[in-house]
Amino acid sequence: MNGAERTSAQTQYKAARISFTRDGTLHCEGAWRLDYLAELERQIDLLPETFAGPINCDARAIDTMDTGGAWLLRRTLNELQRRGCSVSLNGLSPEFATLMQTVARGWLQIERLQPSPHYGWLARMGQFACASGVNFLKALSFVGETASAFCSLLTRANQIRWRVLLYNLHVDGLNALPIIGLLSFLMGIVIAYQGSEQLKTFGANIFIVDLVGISLLREIAPLLTAILVAGRSGSAYTAQIGTMAVTEELDALRSLGISPISLLVIPRALALVIALPLLTVFANIVGVFGGMLIALSQLGVTFTEFLNRFEYAIVLRHYLVGIGKTPVFAAIIALVGCYQGFQVFGGVDSVGRRTTLSVVQAIFLVIVTDAFFSILFSWWRI
Repeated sequence: MNGAERTSAQTQYKAARISFTRDGTLHCEGAWRLDYLAELERQIDLLPETFAGPINCDARAIDTMDTGGAWLLRRTLNELQRRGCSVSLNGLSPEFATLMQTVARGWLQIERLQPSPHYGWLARMGQFACASGVNFLKALSFVGETASAFCSLLTRANQIRWRVLLYNLHVDGLNALPIIGLLSFLMGIVIAYQGSEQLKTFGANIFIVDLVGISLLREIAPLLTAILVAGRSGSAYTAQIGTMAVTEELDALRSLGISPISLLVIPRALALVIALPLLTVFANIVGVFGGMLIALSQLGVTFTEFLNRFEYAIVLRHYLVGIGKTPVFAAIIALVGCYQGFQVFGGVDSVGRRTTLSVVQAIFLVIVTDAFFSILFSWWRI
């Protein structure tokens, strides 16, 4: 459209105007189009800044409106509402009202994307405390619901998803043997190699057995295995359940009367409680073997001497303390992973955030629990 045609088209409509009368009426008339927005902005700036009582926006005289005009009118009405006025829009034709509704929905999305106001450090601490309290109560509710479902399944063992449990045993237990064995072997080598440098100085080569055996069996092997499982299996639980939440499969299960807790959480938790102690036993064996190799090569301690000293120096309680902590670690990892999966909402980006959060929380809670056990066993002199 050239300039002459555009000028001819504009003359078909009245000039856009907005004015305010003493009876509390905001009159809108003419062509609320993109071509007239500059003039309308000027008139809006000239409106009185203070209004008393309700405001009636009379839009019967609006001849035509496009998206730009609808956006400007919506912005003006929203500004009046923010000032505390009660605003009503009347007389708008149906097609313009539909356009206004579309603009209003877009306006809400824009307001959600606007940056949140800056709060002081005290307000931020309060918000963090409130959010932490809410999250703690939600997590506690999830643990209670899981415990209730588990207790009810104990009396009805035929309702346990045995096939799902065995599948998770295979995935989380058997398939994890290579990585856990490799890292435990390397950890045994590192501990023995670092200890051998000091023991050779004092001629106490044989005590490499005590160093490797007690440290691996009691602390390092259970903790290392739990951290690896948290990063491997805990993240997988969150991703699997979170993807089901995004695709609305969890809602489909609930609509069919199937409890997601019984189907998804209980089999995974039971499988991990069974698998983690067995993985820890495997890590103990491989780690001690790595220490035996370094003891032979660096200190001249043969395998026979190593095993004889191991049987004498490593009492059964060290082994039982290490194995006894692993079911607690497994329960923590499984519950954290599944809980974060149920907290996924929105799109797939939420799955990534919750997966990262589940790994961090699981590892943190495992280390804190291990420290608690260490203090407790020290008080009990175990």
